[in-house]
Amino acid sequence: MSEHSGHHHQHHIPESISGIFILCIILNLIFVAVEAAVGFMSNSVGLLSDAGHNLSDVFSLLIALLAVRMSMMKTNRKFTYGYKKSTVLASLLNAVILLAAVGAIIVESISRLNNPLHVSGSAISWTAGAGILINGLTAWLLMRDQDKDLNVKGAFLHMAMDTLVSAGVVVSGIVINMTGIQWIDPAVSLFIAAIILVSTFNILKQSIFLSMDAVPDSVDIEKIEKGLASADAVKEWHHIHIWAISTTENAATVHLVIGNPADMEAAKRQAREIFRSAGVNHCTIECETAGNPCSEHECR
Repeated sequence: MSEHSGHHHQHHIPESISGIFILCIILNLIFVAVEAAVGFMSNSVGLLSDAGHNLSDVFSLLIALLAVRMSMMKTNRKFTYGYKKSTVLASLLNAVILLAAVGAIIVESISRLNNPLHVSGSAISWTAGAGILINGLTAWLLMRDQDKDLNVKGAFLHMAMDTLVSAGVVVSGIVINMTGIQWIDPAVSLFIAAIILVSTFNILKQSIFLSMDAVPDSVDIEKIEKGLASADAVKEWHHIHIWAISTTENAATVHLVIGNPADMEAAKRQAREIFRSAGVNHCTIECETAGNPCSEHECR
């Protein structure tokens, strides 16, 4: 006696996000090229490190765009959930790319602290000022949908942090112009690395957990358990499993113990509502009577 609930009331990624990702990629590619060129000409590791980070953001946006497009593909006999899990893999890959970028920034910054080069404060300030506009616009474009998907949230956080980082680089350029202190540039780069680490940690943790089929952070399992325990038609419950199909959709299975076969439909209805209110809309519910429980082997 089981039933699959497949109501699709969860947050789905709007198709318009693909166009937004493409626009963001084009804007950031142009800015990366300009920032890297100015960084080389002005010997600014701050600009070069920021350009490298922005380039990693471009790759992240590309990967997220690919995952979004794959998640919209139809299911088939081999991938019965479709390719929705690719969004989880994409968020994990993006977090790893960011960590690699941070490592490169730290190594180069430490090298420049030991061997400082003369940099142009004006060039740094003007270029980073353009970064505030580009990164700020990109973050604004992604802001509306950032609560609907971990990939979009990751991209939004990257762009929002980049906007703040660019503001910091502007300040370092002004300080260099006013004081001539050259170590300010690599010091700002290390500050950039610290900000990136902080913003990346939570996404990395969530991505790893989701890839291991952990209960998503957005799902309150205690709320579900209390709801099942208080449901009138449910005597007991066991073997509850909750996992992420994608970064926006969750699934669950549960065994319900009922006192009378006549209570089965009521138990299923109550359980579906409990899971739905907690953000789980793909539910497989199996019922068994109190006198005929499934064996440990069968319930797995």
